Amino acid sequence: MENASGKRPLMTSIKASVQRLVFQPHLFFTGKPFALILMVYGGTYLSANFLDTFKSTIQAKPAATTTSGTAKFAATSAANLSLTMFKDSHFTKMFGTVSARPVPPATYLLFAIRDSMTIFASFNLPPMVAPILPLPGAAEKYVSRASTAQFLAPAAIQLLSTPFHLYGLDLYNRNGGTPFSDRLRKVRVDWLKSSLARMCRIVPAFGFGGVVNNTLRSKLQKQLE
Repeated sequence: MENASGKRPLMTSIKASVQRLVFQPHLFFTGKPFALILMVYGGTYLSANFLDTFKSTIQAKPAATTTSGTAKFAATSAANLSLTMFKDSHFTKMFGTVSARPVPPATYLLFAIRDSMTIFASFNLPPMVAPILPLPGAAEKYVSRASTAQFLAPAAIQLLSTPFHLYGLDLYNRNGGTPFSDRLRKVRVDWLKSSLARMCRIVPAFGFGGVVNNTLRSKLQKQLE
């Protein structure tokens, strides 16, 4: 977000964050940015797990069953969007290049589209694409199709969702008479590096995090059974 706003170059921002994590971990993990991100992903997984457990119970299915339908998309999106809007309202003010001011409704809308795409790719798309994923037989000895899809889908969707993120952020940073063509030019310039940066954040959260969440949930549910 600092890079897209022009506050700091991408590598400078990453370097500063890594240095803070390594040399001042107590400040990193107790800081407001980390707390806001933990709130978003923790709340999203809680809503997904609650819905899966509820549906498996009322449908008399194994407790470890996971779903991928409309209900799950609606539940996880509602949780994620509400928490993310709260997070982004703080992030845009913390990392923006202008003095703090109200976030424009159009920015909220674009952020909502961005996050809906990520949620769909993280919770609904993996079970749909896993059976048809062209994974070599030798590779399946080490990683399942489901796990592979869980990593690839959230990462790939960032190539499509990042323009919404960049345009919404630009509306906040240059709120006024900026021509549409100038905004698109800014999006094009930042698209690839911002997409890669968002992949680096999303893959641990919804890729690796999704695999760990499903594995732990399955083990805990089996113990309860």
